[in-house]
Amino acid sequence: MPARELQEQLVTLREQLDQNPPLNEADRQHLHELASQIEAEIALEKASNDTSLSDSVNLAVERFELEHPSLAGSLRNIAITLGNIGI
Repeated sequence: MPARELQEQLVTLREQLDQNPPLNEADRQHLHELASQIEAEIALEKASNDTSLSDSVNLAVERFELEHPSLAGSLRNIAITLGNIGI
C-alpha cells in the first residue's frame, strides 16, 4: 500500500479517535500506540527512499546518451528498475 494512502487512512483513524468513541482506556491507548507505530514506519520508509540514487542514474543517462547509447540504455533500465521497486 502506498505510504500516502496509508497516511490518509491513519489520519482518518486519528480523527475517529478524537471523536471519543465508546472505548475503554486500554483499547484507546492501544490504538494510539498502534497509530504511532504506523507513523514511525511511514517516516522510516520515507527516510530510506533516497531519490538521489535514482536522480544520479537519470543524470548519467542524459550524460552518456549521445556518445554511449548502449551504456545509456543499460542505465535507463536500471533507473526503471529503481522506480519499480520504489527508489
